Amino acid sequence: MSHPRAILLVQCADRPGLVSAMSSFLFRHGANITDFDQHTSEAGGPMKLAPPSPPLAPGQAATPAPALAAAGTYFCRVEFQTDRLDLSLADLEKAFEFDVARPCQMTWRLTLSDERKKVALLVSKHDHALLELLWSWKRGDLRADVTTVVSNHPDLREAVAAFGVPFVHVPNSAAKRAEAEARMAEVIGKVDLVVLARYMQIVSPEFIARWPERIINIHHSFLPAFVGADPYRQAHERGVKVVGATAHYVTAELDAGPIIEQDVARVSHRDSVESLKSLGRDLERRVLARAVRWHCEDRVLVHGNKTVVFS
Repeated sequence: MSHPRAILLVQCADRPGLVSAMSSFLFRHGANITDFDQHTSEAGGPMKLAPPSPPLAPGQAATPAPALAAAGTYFCRVEFQTDRLDLSLADLEKAFEFDVARPCQMTWRLTLSDERKKVALLVSKHDHALLELLWSWKRGDLRADVTTVVSNHPDLREAVAAFGVPFVHVPNSAAKRAEAEARMAEVIGKVDLVVLARYMQIVSPEFIARWPERIINIHHSFLPAFVGADPYRQAHERGVKVVGATAHYVTAELDAGPIIEQDVARVSHRDSVESLKSLGRDLERRVLARAVRWHCEDRVLVHGNKTVVFS
């Protein structure tokens, strides 16, 4: 029986010795690192004054204290084998917290490669993004279990039934949003991720708060351009030379959450709104599938309104 790999995600203020602290800890406990990816953001942020200078001698002029920039932020994703660990995973987590994470003030989490995330999909009438995810899941390319599909229209019931996934129709509109979202939350239940696979309804801040940084949306434009409704028509009216798609985490501000993945395709003055939409559908399904897969493989760290993606 093969042992699952463990995946360690770390985020903290940058400082010397972080790599040594983590790798030495894992070596001591029998782990074999198979993948190590890291990134450090540029130093910046609020400025602070240097420590005060010694007292001045009589007649000595004061020198202004230099301003020091805050340290950058360190991000890391480590995969390691677990078959030779000298501790159970639970005890390894406790030891890592005490020996490494707490002294280095880390935000971190540890998962196993065989832990499949539970994913709920929300959709309206457009099927391309939804079917791409269901195909990926059915082929075994998605480290997740699709638990249910919820739609505000009944149109895709038969298409979803072919995959053996429950389909629930929950009508939704601005007038009945609170009632609809309460029903949707009941149907979705306890999941690790909610995906808006072209779900053409605004979701409320209360709904978003149930799954913070765990709702992914596909927006049919290259954000931050053309936010909101009908972006392909907006793009056509501006005469753009590229169209794009953006997968991002959902926040209370419309189409402004941390971006996970984007892609573009070239267009010309000959393209109509309909041809832009046709081209965009291919972008949307591929971009969303990559973002969902990376999230499910624990490759994404959120930092403010940005992401670090170890793809």
